[in-house]
Amino acid sequence: MRILFLGDVMGRAGRQAVADRLPGLRSAWRLDFVVVNGENATGGMGLSPEHAKALFEAGADCVTLGDHAFDQRAMREFAAQEARIIRPLNFAKSGAPGQGARVYDLPGGARVLVAQVLGQVFMKQPYSDPFSAIEPVLRTHPRGGLVQAVIVDMHCEATSEKYAMGHWCDGRASLVVGTHTHIPTADAQILGRGTAYQTDAGMCGDYDSVIGMQKDEPMRRFITGMAQARFEPAMGEATLSGVLVEVDARSGQAAHVEMVRIGGRLPQAGPDLTGN
Repeated sequence: MRILFLGDVMGRAGRQAVADRLPGLRSAWRLDFVVVNGENATGGMGLSPEHAKALFEAGADCVTLGDHAFDQRAMREFAAQEARIIRPLNFAKSGAPGQGARVYDLPGGARVLVAQVLGQVFMKQPYSDPFSAIEPVLRTHPRGGLVQAVIVDMHCEATSEKYAMGHWCDGRASLVVGTHTHIPTADAQILGRGTAYQTDAGMCGDYDSVIGMQKDEPMRRFITGMAQARFEPAMGEATLSGVLVEVDARSGQAAHVEMVRIGGRLPQAGPDLTGN
């Protein structure tokens, strides 16, 4: 089973990169399932239903969110109705729309669990413990048993917390991948008990920027400590960033994992760079 996970889609440039390249990659790489983190796809702050639908039309089977899950108010109702949207399990103590984990049925009978949690370290909100949030989901959905693959999106700032989640899920998840920081890390690996891991998938966005935003205003705030304008997403050519994992459908263990970077400014990576 081949699964592609794409990191945070950043604004129009990121949406365009997904629309332009994902349909070809689904065919060229014979992808069985695609997860896209879309929480910054609408103006860099949240995801609108319209833009969520565009990601689905491009080939995403599931779209995860994050701490900006409901910055776009219309997403509250949409997430409650759309089964392909996953918000963090621990976004709120109660009452958050939608689901934080869901099982998807693939053609041929395979089943894939996707779950998302928010970290606690350096985050603006005091989210509840992500480890205790993910534990019952992993316990009731054993990989290679009730589901053939388990994907965990760990959305947080600290690399240490992401690594801890990878080891916590090792042997129970097929893939643990970090999102939120918008920078792809060079540590794609298979952990000791068969879980593929990458600290951050990176973003689908313009890297001639400050984590996807036009440079001037973030730089001004760092230098002067004062805001003068709103952050605006950078509009140059985007790099499609993520991770590709091959999973043994009988055991749910990862057999191969590879970084993906296509287009834009970053060095290219992936199994077939002509597959667009």
